[in-house]
Amino acid sequence: MDRESMDFDVVIVGGGPAGLSASIRLMQLAEEKGQELTVCVIEKGSEIGAHILSGAVVDPIALDELIPDWKEKGAPFNTPVTDNQHWVLSETGKKSLPHFIMPPLMSNKGMYTVSLGNVARWLAEQAEALGVEIYPGFAGAEVLYGEDGRVKGIATGDMGIGRDGKPKDGHMAGMELLGKYTLFAEGCRGSLTKELEKKFDLRKNCQFQTYGIGIKELWDIEPENHVPGRVIHTQGWPLTDTAGGGFIYHQENNQIAIGFVVTLDYENPHLSPFDEMQRYKTHPAIKAILKGGRRVSYGARAINEGGLQSVPQLHFPGGALIGCAAGFLNVPRIKGTHNAMKSAMLAAESAFSAIAAGSAGEVELVSYEEAFKSSWIYKDLHKVRNARPALSKFGVMMGTIYSGFDMWMNTLGLGKLMPTLKHQHKDNRATGKAKDFEPISYPKPDGEYSFDKLTSVFLSSTNHEEDQPIHLQLKDETVPITVNLKDFDGPEQRFCPAGVYEFVSEASGEKRLQINAQNCVHCKTCDIKDYTQNINWVVPEGGGGPNYPNM
Repeated sequence: MDRESMDFDVVIVGGGPAGLSASIRLMQLAEEKGQELTVCVIEKGSEIGAHILSGAVVDPIALDELIPDWKEKGAPFNTPVTDNQHWVLSETGKKSLPHFIMPPLMSNKGMYTVSLGNVARWLAEQAEALGVEIYPGFAGAEVLYGEDGRVKGIATGDMGIGRDGKPKDGHMAGMELLGKYTLFAEGCRGSLTKELEKKFDLRKNCQFQTYGIGIKELWDIEPENHVPGRVIHTQGWPLTDTAGGGFIYHQENNQIAIGFVVTLDYENPHLSPFDEMQRYKTHPAIKAILKGGRRVSYGARAINEGGLQSVPQLHFPGGALIGCAAGFLNVPRIKGTHNAMKSAMLAAESAFSAIAAGSAGEVELVSYEEAFKSSWIYKDLHKVRNARPALSKFGVMMGTIYSGFDMWMNTLGLGKLMPTLKHQHKDNRATGKAKDFEPISYPKPDGEYSFDKLTSVFLSSTNHEEDQPIHLQLKDETVPITVNLKDFDGPEQRFCPAGVYEFVSEASGEKRLQINAQNCVHCKTCDIKDYTQNINWVVPEGGGGPNYPNM
């Protein structure tokens, strides 16, 4: 079936803070210059914000630039940070680090704890008011190229394809969305971004990306345990030899966001990030906050941790990478929204200049790359460039000390004296063989503070049409048994936070891998951590996946 097509000046893939910020900036420039401009944003979630998950404590610096009167326009930044704490946990106790020993760049003064999903919904309202066309429920499934090899747009996925790959009743072919420029704002480990990086060799001058997995819950807690604006970050227990830590953000309406991040270069294949999160909540200091409370939402996502060394070339013929698709997270600050939004604004300005000059078909967005390198994003990431590689090079304890010293040197203006460290290994290849590690015995969920995966996935409101092609593709169907189960005790059944991967016994007694794709919360961890890179995550039918209410 032939696909219909629609033409725009700019097509944006991804309706998160980056994609929406780019669309807003484009329309602002068009309005300022009195020029007609057509901009389209597609979003694979069922609605804007449905797939957005972040801590989140947000630095409003980019929003101040994009929409200076955001307070008057009702942006959902209602809870300023009032108290900043950093705990070092042992199994039963905690020590609070004095705030004065923390590098100033770690301060959360002037920040807000927010629901990033609600921020995205608000940004979408601002974009639509300016004339941006937004299409939620449409997944970008294919990059389209012109005869000259230039990106000319994307195609959305077909709707109504059965598990057997054949059209069902009500089948609808995808749409071709064509643009003078296409901006990719897919977030961390986007499926189209992976293709673009390979086709245009965008990583030829940078290091590989490294990742973490963040697992988050929302809890309604007792009023006496709630302090609006209190921000707590933790390190230490329950992790020992693996980097990571927790966060507890007191938001509005007696609600907290509690989460746990595990770096995906961990060695022990028996480790389960989900179960580390559940164990984390049983710490006495954290139980005291949660006591009498009720868990109301759950989700997980991978996060880029490579920092400045891992930022790829941002432009290519016909488009650019923006936001977390490129990887602008400031790891020690656990903040990336401000950088994602600013990168989108810079890309929008570059694209608009080319379109306004009538040279969109000929000019790559090199000026976007140049603007990034002279922007405060670059300075923000340069100050913390050694925080993540120090952990893998020196170990958790010494790496933390080194990165703290490095950040203080940057604060004192002496950062250039510190060498730029390299990442040690790709996350998947860090995994050790099962025989070399002791299995980890995780306590059973108590149903009060800790829970199982399926109960958790239910709270994410995840849903996929069951009769559709599995979007978790195995390049070789024998590898899960002959390599993963044999050598690593099947780590996919533990690194997935949603119970997607399950080894089941056949009547013959042999094992097979069952993929419960309907459980997938789109975190992309399997695409990253699988030892042989045998799992390829692609977009499912549009609208599928989690439906986060205010994560």
